[in-house]
Amino acid sequence: MPEDKINSAVAQQQALLDPFFLAHKGVLASWASQLTVTFQNGGRLFLIGSGPFAAIAGLLSQQFQHRQTLERPSLPAMALTNDAGLATFLAAEGQENQLFSRQLRALAGDQDTVLLLAGTILCAAGREALATARQIGCRTALICAEHSELPDPLPELLLQLPTDSLPRLVEGCLFAGHLLCALVEGELFGI
Repeated sequence: MPEDKINSAVAQQQALLDPFFLAHKGVLASWASQLTVTFQNGGRLFLIGSGPFAAIAGLLSQQFQHRQTLERPSLPAMALTNDAGLATFLAAEGQENQLFSRQLRALAGDQDTVLLLAGTILCAAGREALATARQIGCRTALICAEHSELPDPLPELLLQLPTDSLPRLVEGCLFAGHLLCALVEGELFGI
């Protein structure tokens, strides 16, 4: 039985990585180029996620700030998922859906990019954040499950992962984020 679970998980992950990411390499390269322009123009990357995707947003922002594969200057990336005080304050007032949008209103400008990481359900706070980002003039991006109910209007950049499995979605978001960081490092610093 454990062997069957291992075989199933590996098969699911292989199906997600190949052929999906190989078929969408042009999309990821385009995202990386646009993110590179964001950084070159003095813009920032704001990463948003809830639940396990909050941890992925935090990890990816650290890789942009510190490094992924080479020594380089810090890139301005920030996860908006770590403010427990604001989250509990808003929850006490029934305004949970404002968690990310309040932070964006205080921090973001029209040169910035907002990337939402989500699973099969886009939380109300994530939807509100995308709407706020559009109002501010930020570029918007979303990585989610293929069968997620998408916001209207759609984000400018969209990558829908062909799985509804939470572990595969988390791994897929992390893999896509690693690729974006590596591609941006390559474009900005020549490696």
